[in-house]
Amino acid sequence: MAIYIQLLSYLAPLFFSVALKSTRRWVKTEAERKEAANFKLKSELQHLHYQLQPHFFFNSLNNIYSLVDISPDQAKSSIHSLSKLMRYMLYETNLEVVPLSKEIDFLKKYIDLMKLRVSDKTSVSYSFPVKETGIQIAPLLFISLIENAFKHGVSATKPSTIDISMTCDNNTVLFSVENHNFPKKTDDKSGSGIGFRI
Repeated sequence: MAIYIQLLSYLAPLFFSVALKSTRRWVKTEAERKEAANFKLKSELQHLHYQLQPHFFFNSLNNIYSLVDISPDQAKSSIHSLSKLMRYMLYETNLEVVPLSKEIDFLKKYIDLMKLRVSDKTSVSYSFPVKETGIQIAPLLFISLIENAFKHGVSATKPSTIDISMTCDNNTVLFSVENHNFPKKTDDKSGSGIGFRI
């Protein structure tokens, strides 16, 4: 019995040392995994950011161009909104997080510009929080969902709707986009660019 107790007294520190090293190795591996996942997410967001700028810019210019003759005042107002959007995209979205209120202001202007490209058969509505929430989010987080709704949810001949809603509860942001689905043909490249097919 004394031999077993003596053996345990020798083995206990060894087991503890092995367990401690294994735990440290697991913690380090888990931290590296999370760091790699965060880096991948940042890279994807940055890639999305770079794709969005020229795509959105050229689409908006085309829409404004069509307004110049039929509604000069609206064209001027749209150019002013576009300049504000481009300033935000170029100078403020390089940060890791931005105030939700700034992102909401950007989304509203973006939606209003996108509405220029749809016909009277399409109804577009949106609802965003009015009060300052103090929430910080990654920039351009929601934009591809809205762009996708205009890309796949609008028909030139059939009635369609796009409903965009954002609500905040404490530090939780709930964002939803509802739209009809009008799949494009494989040879239709209009509106091609970023976006998720949902």
